[in-house]
Amino acid sequence: MTTETAPSNSPVIVWFRRDLRLADNPALGQALATGRPVLPVYIHDEGRQVRGAGAASLWWLDGSLRALVADLSARGAPLILRRGDSEAELRRLIAETGADAVVLNRLFEPEAWERDATIAHGLKTEGVDCRGFNGSLLARPGSVRTGSGGPYRVFTPFMRALMAVAEPPSPRAAPAVIPGLADLASDDLDSWALRPVRPDWAAGFDWRPGEAGAAAALDAFVATGLSDYSRGRDRPALAATSRLSPHLHFGEISPWRALAAARAAAASGAAPAAEADKFVTELGWRDFSAHLLHQFPAMADRAFRPEYDTMPWRDDPAGLAAWQAGRTGFPIVDAGMRQLWATGWMHNRVRMIVASFLVKDLLIDWRAGESWFRDTLVDADPASNIQNWQWVAGSGADAAPYFRVFNPVTQGEKFDADGRYVRTWVPELRGLPDRWLHAPWTAPPEILRHAGVRLGHDYPRPIVDHAEARLRALAALRTVSQARVDALD
Repeated sequence: MTTETAPSNSPVIVWFRRDLRLADNPALGQALATGRPVLPVYIHDEGRQVRGAGAASLWWLDGSLRALVADLSARGAPLILRRGDSEAELRRLIAETGADAVVLNRLFEPEAWERDATIAHGLKTEGVDCRGFNGSLLARPGSVRTGSGGPYRVFTPFMRALMAVAEPPSPRAAPAVIPGLADLASDDLDSWALRPVRPDWAAGFDWRPGEAGAAAALDAFVATGLSDYSRGRDRPALAATSRLSPHLHFGEISPWRALAAARAAAASGAAPAAEADKFVTELGWRDFSAHLLHQFPAMADRAFRPEYDTMPWRDDPAGLAAWQAGRTGFPIVDAGMRQLWATGWMHNRVRMIVASFLVKDLLIDWRAGESWFRDTLVDADPASNIQNWQWVAGSGADAAPYFRVFNPVTQGEKFDADGRYVRTWVPELRGLPDRWLHAPWTAPPEILRHAGVRLGHDYPRPIVDHAEARLRALAALRTVSQARVDALD
């Protein structure tokens, strides 16, 4: 920002989006460095949302904004809430206050990137200085390149290059005081109606949105989950994952702060270095997804590997509805889908299992799954959601091989051997012994009667035969592989 020629009392607008924190916030830090009044604003732009925020994400946004409102008010700079077109609301705020500078932390999804560039160009032509920063990723997209100068398409070399070029910013504590302006028009957050009412399907959500909640989640993970992260993260019944994904998505914590906390734990001996490295790798996968979507925008709606656009997907509304409701007859799949509906989140291992079931057992287009996750996950990050679904479908960068089809029974037996996860989310099966829990249709009639389970009544029979569905999927996927060979001829 050019501050030498700006009037000393001209305010600076800090346009908050998915950077809902005060600590380690580059845009806020830049505004404070000017010594001028700071105008924090959040604009709820429903008409220009990229891919549309899902209902669960809006629930989280409400909580996160309430936390940010309180944090900013306590420091002297009330958060201005506006609803409408982003550019129009920014211009209105500029006219009301005489602000001649806007700072923001960039959004890297292609449509958001282009929208922001258009807004910045328009304001700059009218004398308003606009500056953008990277506040959400370990490295901005485009900064991690192959030796030939292109983007990486494979994760492992990307991760090595990322760690080689990414420079950690200096930690910045939340400011104690922020010079702001009072008596500016601001919406009442309640009027935005971001939370469900009738029915309140989020009543069971057990989350603490906001910067303080993010810090608490990181502290809890480092203290109890990091030391056995690589093993524990595959056990859905254990509280062994970081649960930082929604906090990272909404920018309530910097990925660099999470990385630093893991490495500090390793350095102090509180966790093995290998476990900290594994967690850092997961942060790197998040960056990989964001870099891919920024550089290959078509993958938002089309297969990253073009030959997969020929995939003969099935139109199966009944199968999709059963999957969404957790009524497929496969306990580990149903447990995951019910956990998602009840909590707005699903364990990472189970996400892979339920995704494989949809795209391979049911042969339903991955875009249907991505859309459902986008609406029901509190951590529905566009890049990660798209990349992970394409990874499972085999159509993405560095994707799982097409012949990998998760068996939902053996996956349940391996990662939920004692049935704690399934029994939590599929209570009608609680009475079944472990031996039969993950494949109740194989249990003898007397075992089912003793457990109080009537298949087809208390719990559904499997909606597909996995062995047959696997063969069907492999046959379909072979046609895709052949189409790739034909394209190369």
